[in-house]
Amino acid sequence: MKKFNPLTFLAALGAGGISVAPFVYFQYATPHGKGLTTFSQVMANVSSGVTETVFMLMAGVMILFATLHLVLTFKLVGDLFSWRQTDDFRSFIVDPQRNTTIMAVFTSIAMTFNVFIGVIRFFVPTLQNNFQALMLPALIAWGILWLLVMKTEMKILKSAFERNFDINKISFGWLMQPFALGMVTVAGTGIAAMANEANVANAAAFMSLISGSMGFFLLFVKLFSIFKSHFAMKGMPERQFLPSFLIVVPITTIYAIAMFRMGHYLDHQFGIHSVAFSKLSIAIPFAFQTWYFAFGLVMLKDYFKKDFFRKEYYVTLWAFICPFIGYAVLGTFFYKFTVPNLFIQTVIFASMIIGILFYLFVSVRYFKYGIQPGIKVQPVAEKVK
Repeated sequence: MKKFNPLTFLAALGAGGISVAPFVYFQYATPHGKGLTTFSQVMANVSSGVTETVFMLMAGVMILFATLHLVLTFKLVGDLFSWRQTDDFRSFIVDPQRNTTIMAVFTSIAMTFNVFIGVIRFFVPTLQNNFQALMLPALIAWGILWLLVMKTEMKILKSAFERNFDINKISFGWLMQPFALGMVTVAGTGIAAMANEANVANAAAFMSLISGSMGFFLLFVKLFSIFKSHFAMKGMPERQFLPSFLIVVPITTIYAIAMFRMGHYLDHQFGIHSVAFSKLSIAIPFAFQTWYFAFGLVMLKDYFKKDFFRKEYYVTLWAFICPFIGYAVLGTFFYKFTVPNLFIQTVIFASMIIGILFYLFVSVRYFKYGIQPGIKVQPVAEKVK
């Protein structure tokens, strides 16, 4: 293993996101009992044969992509450990121009917590019946991940301050740091919101505030720096960097859900409930990502039309899945708490379907051109002019 690109973990992340999206729809857009919904509850409320067919297809998507997420994660973690023993990794981790992509690893692994809590628990009665008993083990496992993320983040920041690099060459891939911190935070706020044991909930909430505030600060600073860099350059960036332009959309989703879950934690543990806070923590980020998503797609319009888009593979193509899935997920929250109408439902399903189609599209590109897992890919066509 001479070369490995940590952004390959975006394939596992995308699969995990696709598996969780139907669960979020079942949780917030379909009737069910108190607490987290289950497969039996969903199917018990089916009103027609068409609905049953759609729900069974969604359940199938959950199982398929959750399995794919776990398999890819297991395989890629093995590749990562092999790569860590190489000189390439040692030069990579101290290079501020490249080392931020290592955070894709933690983003994907943090998604695994959502897959277990949402998808696997959804189908397994034993986990449903012993859910609270799993909160402390979940906190311990998440705490280990939290420590690794914070340690790695400090190391990356230290290298950025100590070493010289051309900030004008940064891209939206630089946002993997707030993305990873946000994904870890949203998993922690999930534990804080759902745990009945106060000590477990309080520990998860405080740790989430630390990682979340750090991630939000870096998101603001890096977005400012990236837009400044883009305004200074001539023309568009090289095409392998263009898919990351939309990474702001899923980042917005996870920070919005983290804020929403913190509100639920305050209500659950302290009886502090604010309907306005719950609605605004969803509505404002959803409004922001709506215009930003539209702006991003307009910016990438010519890119999608290029012949090379259909004839080559590079690892950043996996970044196209998360924006559509993230928009569908936050759209489901928006549907539940703000505007429950048919149009929003249509947008939710359309975003989910496009995200799945993009996953299949990138997978075909990957296998068609014989790319080996873990190998850094160079584009096979000319640069965008």
